[in-house]
Amino acid sequence: ALALTKALTEAYPVALVNSLNPYRLEGQKTLAFEVVDELGDAPHYHALPVGNAGNITAHWMGYKEYHALGKASRLPRMLGFQAAGAAPLVLGRPVEKPETLATAIRIGNPASWQGAMRAKEESGGVIEAVTDEEILAAYRYLAQEEGIFCEPASAAAMAGVWKLLREECLEPETQVVLTLTGHGLKDPATAEKVAGLLPPVPATLEAVAEAAGLS
Repeated sequence: ALALTKALTEAYPVALVNSLNPYRLEGQKTLAFEVVDELGDAPHYHALPVGNAGNITAHWMGYKEYHALGKASRLPRMLGFQAAGAAPLVLGRPVEKPETLATAIRIGNPASWQGAMRAKEESGGVIEAVTDEEILAAYRYLAQEEGIFCEPASAAAMAGVWKLLREECLEPETQVVLTLTGHGLKDPATAEKVAGLLPPVPATLEAVAEAAGLS
């Protein structure tokens, strides 16, 4: 798909606006500026889902730039998480037929491969894989406990942080920022499957109270 898109932009007056376009990364890096401005410094860790790898590449660019300017006293360790069925960076090779329910990161050959690896290596971070089951567990948690309706790919960041916590890979009393990259309406089909169909409730006080667990 990426090769076809590049060919299209070369043959027709169409602009390429994915992670191969350096202007996109220059814009995305300002997300790191916002994090530092809000927190007063860079976090200890920053976790992101990784598909085409533009986000983790751009965030690292931004953190380095702010640090060089003296606006942040430290640099975060970048944590990138791919779906297990679409994890070329973890495997170290392209995945010809990536498979995952997290469609936004169902990418077998990331456009910003080298940038993501630089972010990992320079920051002392990690890029790991999480299963679809782990992604769905985080997806449900974010909706039920935090009131955040994100797409499954976004929940990969939460799933990854949970994984590192279970493995005791994160130092205690450290600050972790997670970036959720997409709204749940990008993938309403998964939301319907996860939530299931809710049964109709009669329009009476007693029935509504019972359905809500209030009686």
